[in-house]
Amino acid sequence: MHIALYNAFFSKETLQYVKATVNFLELHGLRFTLVNRLKKFLGSKATRYTYFDEEQKLDKDVDFLFSIGGDGTILRAINLIQDSEIPILGINTGRLGFLTSLHKDALSEGLGLFLKKQYSFVSRSMLQVRTKNLIPSLEKSGIALNEVSINRKNTTSMLSINAELDGKPLTTYWSDGLIISTPTGSTGYSLSSGGPIVSPNSQCWILNPIAPHNINMRPLIVPDTTEIKISVEGRSKNHLLSLDSRIVTLENGNDIYIKKAPFAISTIQLNGSDFFSTLREKLFWGQDKRNTQ
Repeated sequence: MHIALYNAFFSKETLQYVKATVNFLELHGLRFTLVNRLKKFLGSKATRYTYFDEEQKLDKDVDFLFSIGGDGTILRAINLIQDSEIPILGINTGRLGFLTSLHKDALSEGLGLFLKKQYSFVSRSMLQVRTKNLIPSLEKSGIALNEVSINRKNTTSMLSINAELDGKPLTTYWSDGLIISTPTGSTGYSLSSGGPIVSPNSQCWILNPIAPHNINMRPLIVPDTTEIKISVEGRSKNHLLSLDSRIVTLENGNDIYIKKAPFAISTIQLNGSDFFSTLREKLFWGQDKRNTQ
């Protein structure tokens, strides 16, 4: 078994759990490699380990990726995985952590379950984006696990966002922006903008306008086989296009084409937890102070 360890943010607490994970893997004689930026934080032990370049896709001999951080760390790890089918185990050192199966307070217990193969895989569909006029960064990595969003740039004026589904007109959103979310992303930006929560294995996309001026507009769920075309107009000449945590500036008129990516990402769900238990825990469903008095 060959495991790659990745983290994106180097806080004191996160590094504490990186080192604890490394110690666990060493203790159990497992082969592992670390993201290259960790080298400077490991002191005298750094020369004992091998490292991978975070700007490159992981080698095919890697069996699992451990993402240590929050959901944002997993989103950044996607470019390391791409279509390699390497499963991700998320170790949550952040706050909410909808994508991370293992909480830092149960690190040894959770890694023990992993070694005993007491887990299942969750397949998560992804969005693929291209534009009418070539954008090099999108050609290299135009995929998103959570959402693709269109937002205003340098203006307080609303955007006019024309949407087509499978070549047929849908509507024009007069709004601050538009979120096209996967089921995985339904607990992210879309949720904070009033969108529905969708279980990860649902085969759909969510189109969710941000602060629409045409107030009868509501989030719309469509099959994930739908191909979406977006055209943007506005008083400003530019707008923002974001793919998870990556943002590019587009000129109005540079049409955006969105469809299902040809591959999915697989995350590891340890036994004893699932999507709905996570909702109860993270969103405090069913908890009422009146019942504890």
